[in-house]
Amino acid sequence: MKISTRTRYGVRAMIEIARGEPDRGVFQKEIAINQSLSLKYLDHIIHALKTARLISNAKGKKSGYILTRKPSEITVFDIHRAFEPGICLVDCLSGTYKCDLSHGCMARGFWGELNNLILSYFRSVTLDDLMNRRVNLEDGLLSEDLKREEAQ
Repeated sequence: MKISTRTRYGVRAMIEIARGEPDRGVFQKEIAINQSLSLKYLDHIIHALKTARLISNAKGKKSGYILTRKPSEITVFDIHRAFEPGICLVDCLSGTYKCDLSHGCMARGFWGELNNLILSYFRSVTLDDLMNRRVNLEDGLLSEDLKREEAQ
């Protein structure tokens, strides 16, 4: 499973906005500079976050962005949903995919449980957790064992 760049940048933008001053908001240009993103690409991210009602303008047009809820009330899953319809590791779990082997598939349960674990984790981590480093963002790096296995 690979998380889209829009979702990854969406999380980073949300952290930037959450760290901003509530009465002033965070300007798109500041986010672009701090996250090394083009304004054009960030436009798409901001639009999706606004459509998902995760952010709004602080004082109308030409103002900075603020969160619509407290950081402790916004999960990584909420942010992910702004960009993707959901999380589905394999096609046969999607509900729209027809697989002739699904009735007797011994592996389907494994994929379903793994999918549920990922969903639960996304729902359990809040923006507040990320901001206060209760989740170490560096833990996502591959361990040396995994790097060796992938090289073989």
